[in-house]
Amino acid sequence: MAQSLDPTKFNIALLGLGGILFLYGLLSRYIKERLYLSAPILAVCLGIVLGPIFNIFNPQQWATRELIFEEITRLAIAIQLVSTALRLEKAYPLHRWRSLAILLGPLMLAMWAVSSLLIYWFLGVDLWVALLMGAAIAPTDPVLASTIVTGKFAEKHLPSRVRNLLAAESGLNDGLAYPFVFLPLLILIPSHPNPIVHWLTVTLLWDVGAAIIFGLLIGYLAAKFLQWGQRKKTMDKQSFLAYVVALTLIVLGGIKLIGSDGILAVFMAGVGFDLVIKASDRLQEENVQDAFDLITTTVTFTLFGLFLPWQEWLSIGWQGLALVVAILLLRRLPAFLLLNRFIPHTQGYKDALFMGWFGPIGVAAIFYANLAAHETGIDLIWYFTSLIVMGSVIVHGITAAPFSVLYEQHSEPHSFENRQ
Repeated sequence: MAQSLDPTKFNIALLGLGGILFLYGLLSRYIKERLYLSAPILAVCLGIVLGPIFNIFNPQQWATRELIFEEITRLAIAIQLVSTALRLEKAYPLHRWRSLAILLGPLMLAMWAVSSLLIYWFLGVDLWVALLMGAAIAPTDPVLASTIVTGKFAEKHLPSRVRNLLAAESGLNDGLAYPFVFLPLLILIPSHPNPIVHWLTVTLLWDVGAAIIFGLLIGYLAAKFLQWGQRKKTMDKQSFLAYVVALTLIVLGGIKLIGSDGILAVFMAGVGFDLVIKASDRLQEENVQDAFDLITTTVTFTLFGLFLPWQEWLSIGWQGLALVVAILLLRRLPAFLLLNRFIPHTQGYKDALFMGWFGPIGVAAIFYANLAAHETGIDLIWYFTSLIVMGSVIVHGITAAPFSVLYEQHSEPHSFENRQ
């Protein structure tokens, strides 16, 4: 039974979250460039301290893990997706559709297949369970990716073609992972006489198709209403961020109510909004929006640290560690190197190595793993997915800064200056 939160513990939580944000804000450049740490790593450490180490919080008293993560991660992803869409160039997915088609088609299928095969081989689970777990970790995460591709440090060391392509991929493949997850999920818990037919019709046509159409339409109309308000002087500039956040919540909640993919719809709403709004308007609240993203990221990964299944990880043994290493090395990089020649907007093997390595696994995987564990009752899905996410948070978080510097050092000056 859920219990009310003790006021003292609540204030400890505020102190911890505020302290992490305060220190990261004050020392962000030093933490990133000298210590090679990221905000998600620090947030996970805070969660571990407040939970498993000192046992100040037992989040199971608040609600089930599945319920907490389903709602918190959905909100965190949605906020980050809109931020990602608004940072991209106007109509970016339309201008870079050839590259994105490779990243969202063959590359994502390869990441799903490789992850599933590794899980099947290392764990010996049922093939459909392996496919479900592989689908959960297939998408690259926009929350973790934002720590790599945004900010002054990224702008200094990485060309915009790399930053924008990684950001757009992470924004789109979060929602497009939905059909990958639901195919094995429907097979494992067939609530319909023919799960394949249901997947081909309802999942693909309604859940994905409707999300794309409604998301684009709502975002486009919201931008038109914003222009009307600016012309009629019914709103002030300070309301822009609130307007964008409101759009995020409307799409996330409204599309979910009609049974479609709210996450994909949110990103498409950002794309539709982006088709109309000028760059100067989109960027006017960028600093405030970055701060808002940092807060949601910190809360999400602090909760992740609270819920880490340490005992289950220890019982897994060497297989868990070997699986994490294999996933991080083989899930994305080999396929990216093979497909790089077909991606128009990358330049040479340096782009391929960097972008092939940085496919972080984070909040999206937490969301899909909890959904899968809740629907199937297979807790093993959460145990291994959380271990893989933890490995990605640490490894990708630590390597982001030095690899970005290495990329710049080994890039030709004229190539780097051509930042598009």
